[in-house]
Amino acid sequence: MNGMGRLVPAVTRALDILELFLEADGPQSAPDVVRKLQLPRTTVHELLTTLAARSYLVPVPDQPGRYRLGVRAYQLGSRYAEQLDLAAEGQRVAREVAATCDETVHVAILEGADVIYIAKVDSTHAVRMVSAAGRRLPAHCTAVGKMLLASLPEAELDARIEDHELVALTPGSITDQAALRAELAAIRDRGTATEHRESNPDVSCVAAPVRDSTGRVVAALSISVPMIRWTDSSETELAELATKGARDLSTSLGHRGAWR
Repeated sequence: MNGMGRLVPAVTRALDILELFLEADGPQSAPDVVRKLQLPRTTVHELLTTLAARSYLVPVPDQPGRYRLGVRAYQLGSRYAEQLDLAAEGQRVAREVAATCDETVHVAILEGADVIYIAKVDSTHAVRMVSAAGRRLPAHCTAVGKMLLASLPEAELDARIEDHELVALTPGSITDQAALRAELAAIRDRGTATEHRESNPDVSCVAAPVRDSTGRVVAALSISVPMIRWTDSSETELAELATKGARDLSTSLGHRGAWR
């Protein structure tokens, strides 16, 4: 019981029913619940009636005997979302990712044509980084920034960068609009972004998108590695790890849909 005490069967079954609606594609009937959860018919009818009476489920109009999630379930989810702190959740996930790879991990958001770092966990290796929690950098010079720019609708991307000077932080920074747009198109196809000595001459990074409950990209998570430890094989492994971390953070923010 993991020190949590004895579970109450009726509550467990009611929660199983609610979670079934989270996974199902549409309304469910009592026979559907009986079949999928292998529960007695009488028990299922009683639980469905109770959940409907408390507005966790509602009958579907013109579909007798079928139910969908009700407003109470939505209210609980909304309250949970209100209590989430992207920075705190980002810091938690960044710690987990950093513990796996022992490299520096960032979470950042987009503001205008810049990124703002909202979470950072340092590697145990001594690495000089230009980033810090709360610091702002040009988005086009960073893996997190390019990931976020690539996730914007075309019109919004134009509004942010079309007349914006692409300053250089290093000789490797992209300073040409056409080159940046080509890079962003490649990122959209690939699903991850990379940066090679574009914000720091000694570091490369890989980043993946973080989505909220609506599926919108709200942040990006990156792993930064000194060039002395960066190889083609490590890039592939770190891209997978960044993607997993970004997915974990997305899940904590309520994202349940398709990843791309």
